[in-house]
Amino acid sequence: MEAKAGNSRIVLLLGDITDQEVDAIVNAANSSLLGGGGVDGAIHRAGGPEILAQTRKLGGCDPGDAKATTAGRLRAKYVIHAVGPIWYGGARGEDQTLESSYRRSLELAVKNKCKTVAFPSISTGAYGFPIDRAAQIAIQTIAQYLRGHPEIGEVRMVLFTQYDFDVYSRELRGLAN
Repeated sequence: MEAKAGNSRIVLLLGDITDQEVDAIVNAANSSLLGGGGVDGAIHRAGGPEILAQTRKLGGCDPGDAKATTAGRLRAKYVIHAVGPIWYGGARGEDQTLESSYRRSLELAVKNKCKTVAFPSISTGAYGFPIDRAAQIAIQTIAQYLRGHPEIGEVRMVLFTQYDFDVYSRELRGLAN
């Protein structure tokens, strides 16, 4: 499924983000940037020790921010490590922090001349952010950014479960209407 945002495309895929051949893969990282579970662990395992060697030099990353490294053995040029918020019920600025993590990732993609970017659903796993709310923030933030930055031709949202894919599909259909 896909929709246009300016001259760019937002594409939804069901699958494994580590299989994507793009300029940048976004990692749903923790603040240490040193690997973890879920998407973070999968990216570090698939990309190899080069990623960890570079993240060790970055000194961590605050929630809502992102930092870029090599992609190691992945079929990408960069991994953009985005730190999303832990869900505490929505009263601690979680929406704004999630929006910022997507926007900062896209800013780094432009800075590194990336034309294709693959995102996971940031913060919806172990960090507990509600998927419906996260999908709305992700799609709206990405679409808004792409309308002003045509240098990114395609953003892929790579969802690991059918349920997540269905939630993001509803949000993307709403964007197209």
